[in-house]
Amino acid sequence: MGRLVIGQLVVGLGVVVLVIAVVLVATWLVLRRPDIPFEKLEAKYAVPTSHYVDLGEGVRVHYRDDGDPKAPVIVLVHGFGDSFLTWEGWIKALSPHYRVITLDLPGHGLTRAPATYAPEPDRYADLIDAFAAKLDLPPFAIAGNSMGGGVAWRFALRHPQRLTALVLVDAAGWAPPANSPPPPLAFKVMQSGFGKFLLKTIETRPLTAQGLKADVVDQSLITPAFVDRWVEVQRAPGHRPILMAVFTARQAPATKETLAKITTPTLVLWGEQDHLIPVANAKAFADAIGGAKLIIYPDAGHLPQFENPTRSAGDVDAFLKGLAK
Repeated sequence: MGRLVIGQLVVGLGVVVLVIAVVLVATWLVLRRPDIPFEKLEAKYAVPTSHYVDLGEGVRVHYRDDGDPKAPVIVLVHGFGDSFLTWEGWIKALSPHYRVITLDLPGHGLTRAPATYAPEPDRYADLIDAFAAKLDLPPFAIAGNSMGGGVAWRFALRHPQRLTALVLVDAAGWAPPANSPPPPLAFKVMQSGFGKFLLKTIETRPLTAQGLKADVVDQSLITPAFVDRWVEVQRAPGHRPILMAVFTARQAPATKETLAKITTPTLVLWGEQDHLIPVANAKAFADAIGGAKLIIYPDAGHLPQFENPTRSAGDVDAFLKGLAK
């Protein structure tokens, strides 16, 4: 009798496990989202000033080139999961006076790269150097937001001869303090192997929308169309594996000693209500880089260039014109 009961329990447990497995597989099949061909994404999101340049090893960089070709150059570098479109407000404000170049890093936007591309910050910085050489750019200002800010200050260390100015917008790089708030749910998921597998294949709209709304003060800015763009562009062939690899990429954190080596005139812009990278990091950057100017926006979060493009672009313009005097 005891053996019969145990046998029935084992069979019952097996059925439950099988049902759970079927439900999980069915859910995965329903939520699975295939890659979107580049041709389709380019037709939807490229703009009249879009261009493409091959840098070898399967990397074809998409960039936008706006403004007067003879004007001073500023290169804009987006953050994690973002693209050249994050700079739309700055392009509008700055292109009457500058040649504004925005590029998509490998794994982002409309840039093509092998799925095995290693997205290390130093490698991104060297890619921008190769990109500048390919376009034969004169010395330029570089501005970067979030991850792109981390790439920008590393670029200033590795290729200072190319720069006239450095602008850090809620830049990445400092190790998070012990009392920092927990990261967004999407970032937590990406820190596990199973989570990375899921995010490489399934619908990420809910997590993306949640993360983007946490990045801004005025959540009405995060429209369905805005989320569509983020989600769809990340489904370009090869992008999702590269995005997941960002979280395992080798990157030495910023230190006061390292940043003190930057001699490029520097402007630090930050949203006071940034819950992803604390405003304390803004002060750390400004203190570490000799002569850096700091501007904090009380009514902005992690994306000041998107939340308040007119004011933040105006501050950049004033800073660059001040250097030219």
